[in-house]
Amino acid sequence: MAAVAGWRAFGSKVPDWLRRGLWAPLAAGFCSKGPPWAGQREPGQRPTSAQQRDGIRSIVLSNPKKRNVLSLAMLSSLRSDILYEAESKDLKVIIISAEGPVFSSGHDLKELTDEQGPEYHSEVFQTCSEVMMLIQNHPVPVIAMVNGLATAAGCQLVASCDIAVASDKSSFATPGVNIGLFCSTPGVALGRAVPSKVALEMLLTGEPISAQEALRHGLLSRVVPEEQLEEETLRIARKIASLSRPVVSLGKATFYKQLRQDLRTAYHLASQTMVDNVALQDGQEGIKAFIQKRKPVWSQ
Repeated sequence: MAAVAGWRAFGSKVPDWLRRGLWAPLAAGFCSKGPPWAGQREPGQRPTSAQQRDGIRSIVLSNPKKRNVLSLAMLSSLRSDILYEAESKDLKVIIISAEGPVFSSGHDLKELTDEQGPEYHSEVFQTCSEVMMLIQNHPVPVIAMVNGLATAAGCQLVASCDIAVASDKSSFATPGVNIGLFCSTPGVALGRAVPSKVALEMLLTGEPISAQEALRHGLLSRVVPEEQLEEETLRIARKIASLSRPVVSLGKATFYKQLRQDLRTAYHLASQTMVDNVALQDGQEGIKAFIQKRKPVWSQ
C-alpha cells in the first residue's frame, strides 16, 4: 500500500501496473529532478549504472569485484533504476546486464549471518521479492542479457525477466542446498520458467546447467556466441522499442494474467483484451496503416 500512497502524494493517478504489484514501494526516483543515475558515477557510488537512449534503458550490475551479489544496496539500486519514470512514453524496453565474468552470484551471504538478525534478513528477501515481481508487473518488457555465471538469486533474476538472451559461455545454478541454504525464493521464479522436475533437480543438487540446457528447458529465450550477445540483445530491444508502447504494455499484462487462469477464463480475458486493443488509438492506427500499405505512426 505504500506504493499507492506515495503515488497519490504526488497528485498522480495510481497506474494499473502498480496496482497489480502493491508490494513494490515507490522509488525516490519518481519525484527526483533527474534519473537516479544522473551525473558522473564515481566508483562505489552506486552498485548499478544505467543509461537510456532511443527508448531503451540499459541497467548494469556494476560490482564485478563482489561477483555482482544481490546485496540489499544492489537490490535497492536496481529497483530504483527499474522504477524511474516507468510511465514515461520515452521508455519502451529495459535491458539488465552485468560487468565481469559473473552475471550475479545471488545474495550477499555476509548479510545473512546472525549479526544482522531476522528483521534484516526479512528486509533482504522482501526487497528481492519486490524487485522480481516488479519486473513482471512493469509496463515495458525487461530483457536479461547474460554473459557468465548466474546462481541462486542471480538465476532468479534471469528467470524473472520477460526475455533472456545469454552467451554460450553462460551457466545457471541454484546451489544454496550445498551450504545449507535451500534456494526457496529462486525456486519461485525458476519453477515458473522451467518444468518442475528440471527445477527440482537444480534445487536439490545445486549442480549447474549450461546455456544450451537452459535454452532447451525454457529458462532462456536464445543463446548466441559471446561476441554476438550485445548485438542480438539490442536487436530484440530495438524491435520492441519500434512498436507501440500501449499495445506492448497491454499485451504483456494480459499474457501473465491469463497464465494463471483455466482455459475458458484465459480466452475470456484475452478476448476482452483484443477488444480493448482494437479500441486503442494505436490499434486503429496499425489496422489503417496495414490496409493503406504504409508504416504506422504510433502515439508513443
